[in-house]
Amino acid sequence: MKLLGALLIIIVTTAVGFELARRLSERPRQLRQLKVAIQSLEAEILYGLTPLAQASKHLAKQTPKPICYLFEYFASKLNHTEQPAYVAWEESIKEMWSLTSLLQNEQEILKQFGQTLGQHDREQQQKQIKLTLAHLEREEGEARDRQHRYERMVKSLGFLTGLLIVILLM
Repeated sequence: MKLLGALLIIIVTTAVGFELARRLSERPRQLRQLKVAIQSLEAEILYGLTPLAQASKHLAKQTPKPICYLFEYFASKLNHTEQPAYVAWEESIKEMWSLTSLLQNEQEILKQFGQTLGQHDREQQQKQIKLTLAHLEREEGEARDRQHRYERMVKSLGFLTGLLIVILLM
């Protein structure tokens, strides 16, 4: 019975370590997806002259989960409420945020971007998009660095924590 309990403890703590490592590896991937989506949004609204709600709906279909939810919620709010674009954007961020592996820094970058959506002329909007993409690029580099630095350590730490608990309980 003790052996089964010890094995269960090790399995659970190892699984926690692997889940934390997965979140570390998801963050750079989701940042890349977000950058591509914002670049596509730029093309849709600046060059295709597509309305914001329609462009967001197109992006929701093209972007992988969980980033697609941001654009899906945003398009829905623009179509079904009379809110300004920046309010709909912020509410969409809040709704989808728990589904991502992104951090508070990225949330602030997206909120700042949302403040400018539909508020400026084409040139200013394009400058804001470039600024947002530069910030996301910096965050992606940091995320990749963190992933390389900590991913294996977190996996090992999960297993070793379980082993420590088992030893202390014996």
